[in-house]
Amino acid sequence: MGTTDVVVGVDGSSASWRALRWATVAARLRGARLRIVAAYRVPWLAEEFTAGPDLNAVALSRAEDLVAEMVTMARGAAPSIVVGGLAVCGAPVQVLDAAATGASLIVVGNRGHGGFSSLMLGATGLQLATHAHAPVAVVRGNAEADSGPVLVGVDGSPGAETALGMAFDEAAARRCTLMAVRAFPMPTPHQWMHDEPVDLDGARVRAAELASVRDWVGPWREKYPDVAVQTLVVCGDAASVLVAMSSAAQMVVVGTRGHGGFTGLLLGSVGQKLLHHAHCPVLIAR
Repeated sequence: MGTTDVVVGVDGSSASWRALRWATVAARLRGARLRIVAAYRVPWLAEEFTAGPDLNAVALSRAEDLVAEMVTMARGAAPSIVVGGLAVCGAPVQVLDAAATGASLIVVGNRGHGGFSSLMLGATGLQLATHAHAPVAVVRGNAEADSGPVLVGVDGSPGAETALGMAFDEAAARRCTLMAVRAFPMPTPHQWMHDEPVDLDGARVRAAELASVRDWVGPWREKYPDVAVQTLVVCGDAASVLVAMSSAAQMVVVGTRGHGGFTGLLLGSVGQKLLHHAHCPVLIAR
């Protein structure tokens, strides 16, 4: 799985504690080091008033206390792994991305202390999933699930190929089934182009899609012969299909970009919808 560090961003919120527990398990399964990182900000009053307590020192002390508490918890839960912690002053996205240089995974909760509580995904998680240089896992839904498959969306794109590789890694580490899902829209007559008619036979289209999925999965099955694999093709919207199926999965894995949508976007619409609505942790592979 590349390098062996798992970096988890924490801020003391309930979501970040859940992210820490999930990241601790992920590091243990990988035999990886776990790095707990708290990005903190100094209150704006520190720039306005020089009298009174040193707010820089206070903010740093609180962040260091939080990290120390979380390091203790992680070491108790997984004595076999190396756990370290760090408190850094700065914006969470930049701090975590820098801390994860060369790491195999960044883990964050789906909500932090900041922003509006009604939002389904915090700004830090969305920005990291969009811009981070390492794969990003956003811990949401049933994060404690230890049964069910690792779910991966495939469409033959380079991003989906990367997702397949990471999904096989995860399934091997978790000793669970991998389910590769291809969701496709049924062609309609108005899609005919010139002298190239579209095949409107549903059974034939489904069989062709299933053959493609097996071709995409085949090389990875040879690399991971001990991973049980299921393939599924479904007529429908990819995001809606994967969200529905995520309720019975340990994790859902998608690439940063698929074949659909605008190529200029850094994170595809399927990934974005999963980050907001999935019922289990979401891994954005890159």
